[in-house]
Amino acid sequence: MSQHKLLINQNPIPNQFSFKVTLFVFLLMASGQLFAQKELSPRQTYPDLFEKVQLARIYPDGKSFVDAIPKKDPSAIMAAYYAQKKLATFNLKNFVAENFSMPENHNAVYQSDINAGIEKHLDTLWTVLKRNPDTVSKFKTSLLLLPHPYLVPGGRFREIYYWDSYFTMLGLQKAGKTKIMKDMVDNFAYLINQYGFIPNGNRSYYLTRSQPPFFAAMVQLLTQNNTNAKLADYKDVLEKEYNFWMKGAAQLKNGTAINHSVKLADGTLLNRYYDAGDVPREESYREDFEAAKLTKQQPAVFLRNVRSAAESGWDFSSRWFADGKNFSQIITTDLLPVDLNTLMYNLEIAIAAANQQAGNKVKAVLFYARAAKRKTAILKYFWNTDLNFFTDYNWKTKSLSNQFTLAASFPLYFKLATPAQAKSVAEKIEKDFLKAGGLITTLTTSKEQWDAPNAWAPLQYISIKGLHHYGFDKLADDITSRWINQNIAVFKETGKLMEKYNVVETNSKGGGGEYPLQDGFGWTNGVLLKLMKDK
Repeated sequence: MSQHKLLINQNPIPNQFSFKVTLFVFLLMASGQLFAQKELSPRQTYPDLFEKVQLARIYPDGKSFVDAIPKKDPSAIMAAYYAQKKLATFNLKNFVAENFSMPENHNAVYQSDINAGIEKHLDTLWTVLKRNPDTVSKFKTSLLLLPHPYLVPGGRFREIYYWDSYFTMLGLQKAGKTKIMKDMVDNFAYLINQYGFIPNGNRSYYLTRSQPPFFAAMVQLLTQNNTNAKLADYKDVLEKEYNFWMKGAAQLKNGTAINHSVKLADGTLLNRYYDAGDVPREESYREDFEAAKLTKQQPAVFLRNVRSAAESGWDFSSRWFADGKNFSQIITTDLLPVDLNTLMYNLEIAIAAANQQAGNKVKAVLFYARAAKRKTAILKYFWNTDLNFFTDYNWKTKSLSNQFTLAASFPLYFKLATPAQAKSVAEKIEKDFLKAGGLITTLTTSKEQWDAPNAWAPLQYISIKGLHHYGFDKLADDITSRWINQNIAVFKETGKLMEKYNVVETNSKGGGGEYPLQDGFGWTNGVLLKLMKDK
C-alpha cells in the first residue's frame, strides 16, 4: 500500500486530474482482495504509467492501452519508465509507442461483397470473427487465454464476451456450426473452473464482474437435438456459476444485501448486478475518473454503480438512474433487475434438470423448489400494477421503478408471465416501443446507448420470442420483418452489420455511449440469421 502511495506522491497527476487519486488507489488495492485473481490487470502491472496514459488520452479509446501488446517484459518497461520519466526530454506518447504495439483489428482487413448477398456475408463473418485457441504470448498481455476456438463480437471487442455469445450462438446453430458452439460453451466452463465465474470478457481487467448469466441458456441451446452434449455434462459448472451469483446469500439477514444477493424484508432472496471493484474501469478510466467529479455520491459508491451497470450489459441506460435522466444519479446496486432474476430462474431450472438427468434426485428437487420460489417472487416484486408492465424493483426504497424498458420481455421469454400480464406487455410494446426499424430499448431518448432511439439485436430476439410464446404472433412477425429490413438496408448501404441501430430515424446510425459505432457484429449476425431462417 505504501509503495503505491509513494508512486502517486512522487509523480503527481496534473492538477486537473488530482481528484481523490489516493482514495482510488486505496480502493483498488482493497477491491482487488475480493477476488483471488491469478492475473494482474494493466493498472496493477503498470502503476502510475497506466494512470498517466489513460488520463492524458494517449489513445482516443481507453480500451486500446489495456489491450496493447508489450514489446518487452513489463518489468523492463516499468524500469525504463521510472528511469526516464523525470527527464526533461521525456515524452509519454513516444515512450508508449516505443514499448507497446496496438492490438490487432481483424475487421479492418475484411472487405464485404454487398452483391453476394446477406447470407454469404454472414457465412463469411463466422470466419472473420473466429479466433483460434489462445497461446501464451512472448510478454504478458491482459488477455485471459482460452483453450478452444471462439467468436468475438468485432471492432474494438476483440475478445469473447459473455452474454453476446448466446445470441451469436443462435446463428451458429442455424448455420450448422455445432462444433464452434460447443467450443465456446467449453471455454465458458473453463473460465468458471479457473476463476469461479464467467468474466465480462476474457481480459484481466474484467475479473471483477460478470455479465447477464446466459450460460445455462447456452447449454440448453447446445444440447437441443445434439447427441454429443447433454445438460448433465455441465451440472457442476452450472452450479459453480450459481454459487458465484449467490455468494454470501445464506448469511444474509432480512433487508440486507451482499455481493449479488439481496434478502428482502420478508426473507425473499433475489439478485442484483454488483461489480467487486469500486474504482474507475480500466478500459474507460478517464471517463469514470471525470464522471466521479460530477456526482454527489461518494466516489466508491458511484464507481461501483457504474461498474455494476457495465455488468448488466446495459452500459449505459436511464434505466439505472434514480431520476431517469442523469448519469450522476446512477443507482444500479439499489435495483433488482427483472431480466437478471428471470435468468437466475432459468439457471435454477437448468441445474435441476441437469441433476435429474444425472440421477441426483435430491438436488433436482432442491433446485426446482428454488426456481418455483423465484417465479413467485418475480411475479410479486416485478409486476407494476400501476403501469401494467414489468419493471425493476428498488430494494432500498421498497418501490418499483416507473421506467418502461424492454427488460419487461424477459418474463415472457422464460414463460413466467401470466397470460393477462403478457397481453398488457404486448399492447405496450406495440403502442410505444415499435418503431419503423424495430423496438426501441426504452421510452427515454438520451445520449446513452441503451436508450431510445437505439435498438439492439438481443432485445429484439427476446421480445419476439417472448411474444410468440404467448400467441402474439402477428406483432412478433411485424417486429421481425422491421428488424430484418433495417439490418439489410444498412448492409446494402455500408456493407456492414452494426452493433446497434437507430430504429426511429432509420437512415441515421445508432449513437451514444463511450465509443464509436462498432461493426462486425457477433450478436447482430446471430440474431439476424436465426430470424431469417425461422421466418
